[in-house]
Amino acid sequence: MKVVYFLFALLALASSIAFSYDPSPLQDFCVAINDTRSGVFVNGKFCKDPKLVIAEDFFYSNLGPGNTLNPLGSKVTPITVNEILGLNTLGISLARIDFAPKGLNPPHTHPRGTEILVVLEGTLYVGFVSSNQDNNRLFTKVLNKGDVFVFPIGLIHFQQNVGYGNAVAIAALSSQNPGVITIANALFGSNPPISDEVLAKAFQVDKNLIDYLQKQFWYSNS
Repeated sequence: MKVVYFLFALLALASSIAFSYDPSPLQDFCVAINDTRSGVFVNGKFCKDPKLVIAEDFFYSNLGPGNTLNPLGSKVTPITVNEILGLNTLGISLARIDFAPKGLNPPHTHPRGTEILVVLEGTLYVGFVSSNQDNNRLFTKVLNKGDVFVFPIGLIHFQQNVGYGNAVAIAALSSQNPGVITIANALFGSNPPISDEVLAKAFQVDKNLIDYLQKQFWYSNS
């Protein structure tokens, strides 16, 4: 019987390691500071003395509209641990996404967080692609005001404004710093560039097309 309990304990431990991306805090808060001389290093940041923590450490003012006058017609305004230092060790963040008509938040991934998105205004066409293991299935939905959609951690996903006016959405993410990898930017705008031979073979196209794509300006909307 003890062996059975031990095996269950190991399974529980393995599950917690496999599915916990931001470690659970063991204190009320651990407000990040940039002064490495007077803090304790916890989960990627140095932490302020708890006795010196104030309400402003948990506050962000005026999450207003983003400027969508850019080639993508969208603007992502992230609120991570870099914007609210009190998010350190709490395992959450959010972003506001503004869309001009036909604006696109292009295919991208968040390597450290699942995203749940709610539409505040407008109509969005959204979707994500499952992994090779699941045969790269595409899951899409048209969302209207008040609708909610989930993008699983690490999977490529996108949102596009398919309405006639502006659109606004709020995304919550299960990490204080979920990260973002925009697919086109990473593949064709890397520094230094990925070999055009590698990309040409990967996409099964002529190297001249790859060279053309690598010469383009790959805009970041965040």
